[in-house]
Amino acid sequence: MYDPASHALKTPDRPAIIMGGTGQQQTFAELDERSARLAQLFWAEGLRPGDHVAILMENHIRYIEVFWAAFRSGLYLTTINRYLTPREAGYIVDNCDAQVLITSAYKADVAEAIIPMTPKVRRRLMVDDATAGYEAYEDAVMAYPAEKLAEEPLGRTMLYSSGTTGQPKGVWRPLTGRTVQEGKPSLVPVYQQVYNMGPDTVYLSPAPIYHSAPLLFSTDSMALGATVVMMEKFDAEQALALIERYQVTHAQFVATMFSRMLKLPQAVREKYDLSSLECVITGAAPCSVEIKEAMIDWFGPIINEYYAGTEDTGATLIDSHEALAHPGSVGRAAFGDTIHICGSDGEELPVGEVGRIYFETSEVVAGFQYYGEPDKTARSHHPDHPNWTALGDLGRLDEDGYLYLADRESFMIVAGGVNIYPQEVEDVLHLHPAVQDVAVFGVPNDDLGEEVKAIVQLVDPSQAGAEMVAQLLAHCGENLARFKIPRSIDFLDDFPRSPTGKLYKAPLRDKFWADRDSRIL
Repeated sequence: MYDPASHALKTPDRPAIIMGGTGQQQTFAELDERSARLAQLFWAEGLRPGDHVAILMENHIRYIEVFWAAFRSGLYLTTINRYLTPREAGYIVDNCDAQVLITSAYKADVAEAIIPMTPKVRRRLMVDDATAGYEAYEDAVMAYPAEKLAEEPLGRTMLYSSGTTGQPKGVWRPLTGRTVQEGKPSLVPVYQQVYNMGPDTVYLSPAPIYHSAPLLFSTDSMALGATVVMMEKFDAEQALALIERYQVTHAQFVATMFSRMLKLPQAVREKYDLSSLECVITGAAPCSVEIKEAMIDWFGPIINEYYAGTEDTGATLIDSHEALAHPGSVGRAAFGDTIHICGSDGEELPVGEVGRIYFETSEVVAGFQYYGEPDKTARSHHPDHPNWTALGDLGRLDEDGYLYLADRESFMIVAGGVNIYPQEVEDVLHLHPAVQDVAVFGVPNDDLGEEVKAIVQLVDPSQAGAEMVAQLLAHCGENLARFKIPRSIDFLDDFPRSPTGKLYKAPLRDKFWADRDSRIL
């Protein structure tokens, strides 16, 4: 019911995936056939349930068949950020114990460079070409029969955290013991009941597919029979055009994508028919109140936000109506989970106070660990409650149980013994009409230990200067307590971000701490 083979029988000619830029399509019948062949290759290579494979590739029509081949073989699949350097990519391929690596000619320079760093890989396949050390993917796959394996245990992803506070960590869980036909236990309630997805869904995926949310939303909706329209690279106007062209019903965007769409000229925004949209999902990076309300005003009350992590140890959900009533919240705990806010001593804090966010799951998080990192795994759990798990974020709850994020623990500012949460300052600066983006963090202060600094990207960079600094400080003074107001503001034309919109704040902050002990946890 939840695998390509079942949909290949019912709707063989329905597109499983459409590439947004080229229009290239792959039907469910083709996806079933090709993923079955690749699964046969994995089996012939000696891979058995619980073994690992990795993929390093741009958004490509072959990406999804690699996913399904691993999942219908009981394997762990690690997807690798296509923007990583050879050193970074090589570390992940080796650390995840991949025995097969699949890449593309587009990434040939990195693929060749990591060969000596990845001795555990015994078979290397390359899509679109075959450079030194790699076999042609097409020839290798077509050498195997398009037959299902005798048994098809359900595989899993083993994705890596961003690594902004040290080496990336692989998020591992034991296999479920289910078959690929039975699917993931959480699939039906989340996608069918929460987002109303099904075989008539057309899902637009505009982000890099290696990232957890685009990958899992795309493949899980496809498991229900949906068609996925995958953009090779996000472009604001092209996204609108694809919604009209393919009658997209569901889409997922991050806040940065919302911002870029909102900045399109009004004539461009009104040019496309978006009436097919039923549900728009956002997550992965915080969405400011201003941006979310503007998107609700434009698209209607169909914006749904979630907060979760690669660790998948808890989540919150909030729809448009709740967001308007609780501005700034990322929602309430979902799926029977409970949120606890705790201080540094582990004691639970009262409503309204900021502390470390823990999710208490309805079931003990079975076997969750950072791959080969027992100490890091232990630190992610509450010392007295093993089924309370933290993602490293700070936040608070209101009386109704809605969660408000403050920031990552590693970016909390301690000035004169007082805790200052950067996101609160960032949210205020975001409201100024001249501000396009902002990053707030602590920098050294000999008296206070730290002081608040803001880096601002302006809508019009030509306005950068002392007069704009004065305007922004005055704006902060009207909306923040004095101790939270930035001591200094710098301007930057663009911010370092991941392709999914996550701000890389550490590189901005670290240069101010170059001669001091780093505060990164």
